[in-house]
Amino acid sequence: MPALDTNVLVRYVVQDDSGQLAAAKRLIDRCVGEGQSLFVPVTVTLELEWVLRASFGYVKDDVLLVLSNLFSAAELTFESERALEVALQLYREGSADFADCLHIALATEAGEQPLWTFDKGASQVAGAQLIRTR
Repeated sequence: MPALDTNVLVRYVVQDDSGQLAAAKRLIDRCVGEGQSLFVPVTVTLELEWVLRASFGYVKDDVLLVLSNLFSAAELTFESERALEVALQLYREGSADFADCLHIALATEAGEQPLWTFDKGASQVAGAQLIRTR
């Protein structure tokens, strides 16, 4: 199964470069036409969320919509998809950032809890626990 890098998904979502967008669409259409799904590593998903926020100014609701739509796309297969869905729900419901929610979801999926952190926001998410300095 072929895999996608972050920059391909960014072009597909943001549509800011017509040449790269067209190439990404051709690749996706060709793979789908051949009956292949495209693999998205969990690290690509994490980087995609960061790029959308940091480089393109997406707000939380926009990120939630983009990731939800991508997770439901039949032509894409996400690594650790269940943990990504849990992370998205934690992110939707709380104040921790998506990366922290994903760290917690992956640790939980692995049966390793709590996720110890110095991050007060992350520690508010079920499955994480704040390390006290005093």
